[in-house]
Amino acid sequence: MNVRSATAEDFEAITAVARATWHDTYDELEADVIDRTVDTWYTDDSMPLEASSTVVFVAERAGDLVGFTHAVAQGETADILRMYVHPDHQGEGIGSELHERLMATLETTDAERVRAFDFAFNDTSRTFYEGLGFQRTDEGTVEIDGEYYPEAVYTLEID
Repeated sequence: MNVRSATAEDFEAITAVARATWHDTYDELEADVIDRTVDTWYTDDSMPLEASSTVVFVAERAGDLVGFTHAVAQGETADILRMYVHPDHQGEGIGSELHERLMATLETTDAERVRAFDFAFNDTSRTFYEGLGFQRTDEGTVEIDGEYYPEAVYTLEID
């Protein structure tokens, strides 16, 4: 497997991984809501690769993009906004490799803590982050298509 920095040419595949993962994971959302959200959230505008605070890595296996992660590091806090592995490749260690590469990069910034965000009802995400030493520290809501959904915040101190 190859983990590397994302390029603008990766966004079509990033969107495909996000769409497949959302449809597989988020039964609470209607299919058309998922499609509209993915089309809006997974673009070069929402993940500006040229921004110095933005970190986006992709994972490739046999030439196919099978996972990605996106974080923003500003000041003492870095936020993992997205971490997705295609459903056909989950459980193969791809998320862990993406996370290791991401953390190695975030540790070179001024960040003293890393936060990860996901729907509060996503037990797989909770298990993944808690297995990496994150603790659930807060909750909030995220608006999608005019509806509000509970969001969990996981935090890991890295100083």
